[in-house]
Amino acid sequence: MTVRTATCACGQLRVACAGEPQLVSLCHCGQCQKRTGSAFGVAAFFRREAVTTDGRAQRHTRIGDSGMTITFHFCPICGSSVFWEPQRKPDAVAVALGAFADPAFLAPTQEVYVEHRHRWFQLDL
Repeated sequence: MTVRTATCACGQLRVACAGEPQLVSLCHCGQCQKRTGSAFGVAAFFRREAVTTDGRAQRHTRIGDSGMTITFHFCPICGSSVFWEPQRKPDAVAVALGAFADPAFLAPTQEVYVEHRHRWFQLDL
């Protein structure tokens, strides 16, 4: 079974994910733009039981557009956002695709909040 490891920029917070992601989603919402400091965020969703974490994490919880909470886990040293737990998907953990730093990682299969997409961005799904 494939195990992929995502880390924060300094390597202190690590997330090991066994198997294939259930979903890879690219999100253009304003909150993802602010969280990543980029034009979008990309998350790989894994089954909760396939995910193990190591290291210290700081948490930030907010209400999503669904009205349900999302708890983000980030490194208290370097500030990297590494993974999050959406209440609306209680059996899944979302891991920031960039935290894998793997250019061969699976491409997104879903694009959401396209109404907030930057006009210059195009993706062929």
